[in-house]
Parts: sequence; structure tokens; C-alpha cells
Amino acid sequence: MEYRRVGDSGLHVPLLSFGTGTFAGVGPLFSEWGHVGPEEARRLVDICLDAGVTMFDTADVYSQGESERVLGAAIRGRRDRVIVSTKIGLPVGEGPNDAGSSRSRLIAGTENALRRLGTDYVDLLQLHAFDAGTSIEEVLSTLDTLVRTGKVRYVGVSNFAGWQLMKSLAIAYQYGYPRYVSHQVYYSLVGRDYEWELMPLGADQRVGALIWSPLGWGRLTGKVRRGSQLPVDSRLHRTAQYGPSVEDERLFSIVDVLEAIAKETGMSVPQVALNWLSNRPTVASVIIGARNEQQLRDNLGAVGWTLSGEHKARLDAISATTPPYPYFPYHRQEGFVRVNPPLVGLVGAR
Repeated sequence: MEYRRVGDSGLHVPLLSFGTGTFAGVGPLFSEWGHVGPEEARRLVDICLDAGVTMFDTADVYSQGESERVLGAAIRGRRDRVIVSTKIGLPVGEGPNDAGSSRSRLIAGTENALRRLGTDYVDLLQLHAFDAGTSIEEVLSTLDTLVRTGKVRYVGVSNFAGWQLMKSLAIAYQYGYPRYVSHQVYYSLVGRDYEWELMPLGADQRVGALIWSPLGWGRLTGKVRRGSQLPVDSRLHRTAQYGPSVEDERLFSIVDVLEAIAKETGMSVPQVALNWLSNRPTVASVIIGARNEQQLRDNLGAVGWTLSGEHKARLDAISATTPPYPYFPYHRQEGFVRVNPPLVGLVGAR
């Protein structure tokens, strides 16, 4: 397993990390993702550790906190071997302080997460979304307190817009608060919006990308094909409205190329999609998920080999889209107007 630094920090994470959205299976959304209980979760963690996957990502909203609880049970007795990442910020109740990144929410949310995880610290605490109702100074000063007390080691964000992340980094620099080292983002062959602004920002400011839903919300598993009905057991029947969308023709065109390359390389469709993503600029870790051992082992086969330049070019071409304004003029002129730092070869800070 390859390990990469997260942004400009000293934290090294595996190229593949494990997302625990399938743990517990509580609620209308997460019950569709999976129902992995404590015993099976421990087995999946065993397989991950054997493969060098040492980082496990969760959130307080996953199965109403039960995902954290199941993960905590699965890593019990080996806390020093794993990196635990969790997220706080999305609503966990109806109360006025049950959402966002206020001082009250962050302190209470961290304490609750630690209790459920059965640990006294988290390696990486990420804000699940930007809170426009709380000043960035309050957010960062609270995170500073959590870091200084040893309850949190590194901080990051998820789903931020470019200006929100940049303003936060500037204020952290101004006051000496902890700097966000990671940005957990949606990025896949069917969703390349990350490249328009957030990738150049990550490269320039040394913020590593942790990728969620790298298989396009379950669309790049190899089960969704042109000319075929959506499988009866596909969770897309019930969860498509919760996640990013993609036009059918664009999806099928990308899957056609994925299937062709999978045959040429002897790999599976998900393995090809994940391998392409793992070699993109600024990517520190790709978060994979699994409902069972078979899915996990297949996803683990996405690393340890590299797509050829010709294969990468075919995937780049079929999945490319024209960026919206104001990004497209610069994209078209990049041959003679350098507006962003070079991205080739950047996978977190060097």
C-alpha cells in the first residue's frame, strides 16, 4: 500500500482508506447502504489492516451515530494501529445547536464522537459542511482548543466552496489557528467538478483531497450498463435523489470505455475507475466502502498497478466536460496563459 502525506501536514495516510457508511445501517439513507454489524465490521477491518489500509472514515450522521459506535468496537484493542477520521456539522437533531460548527456544537459533537468511538482522540476531525451562520474565527478558535487539549490531532473540511476554504486558511494563518490539511470531496469519472477550482486551490495551498463516492454514487460498479435495466438490488432505486446525478448517455459512454479497458487489463470496472482516480493531482486518499468481504477485496485490487498512458488518455477524454464560467476561458487558454500552478504529479505536499 502506498502512503501519502495529507496536504502540508506530517500525517501520512494510505492511498485507499475505508469509509464506514455501511456500518450499522440505521435510517432511510444508510439502511440502503448496508447493515454491517460489529462482528462483520471487525472482519472488514482485519482485511483492511492486512492490506495496509489503516485509515477509517466515519461521521456523526452516519446511521445516527451508530457507525461510529460499530467502528469503535471493530478497532478496540488496536487503536494505535489505525487512523480515525470523523466529521461533524450536518444536522443530528431538531434543536438549534444540533447542526453547524458553533463552539457548542463542535465541543459537544467531539465529546459524543469520542464516547461512541471508545477513544480519547480522533486523528482527523473534519467539518462536514460550511456553516454560514457561525464566524470562521469562532470555528477555528474552537478547533484550536480541541487540538491543544489533545482530543483532535488534525483538522479538515468537507464539501466547502473554494472561497470558503481559502478564507478559512487565511484566517487560520492570521491568528495562528490550526490549518485545514484536508478537503473531503466528491470526485469521480462521472463527477469531475472538483478539478475546476478546488483542485488548483488544493495544489496551491497544499490541502490534500480525500475522495468520497469515487464510484459515482454506485454507478461505476460495473452493474449499470448501456441497454440493461438497473439491477433490482441496486441502491440507486432508493438513494439516487440523495447524491450527485449524471446524465444517462454520459454515464453509459464512460462505462463503455471502462469495460473495454477492464478487459484489456484483466481488472474489474471498479478497479479501473479507482486506479484512474488514485493518480489524479492532489489526491491523498480514495475512500472506498463495502457491504461485504467480496466488495472490499475487489476494491483493494485497485492499487499496486498503474493504468497505461493510453488508457488514462481514453478515460480523460470520455469523461471530460467543459467547465462553466469563469473557468472555461482559462481552461481553453492554458496553453499560453498560466493561471494556475502546474498540477502534474502533485499528490499532496512534497
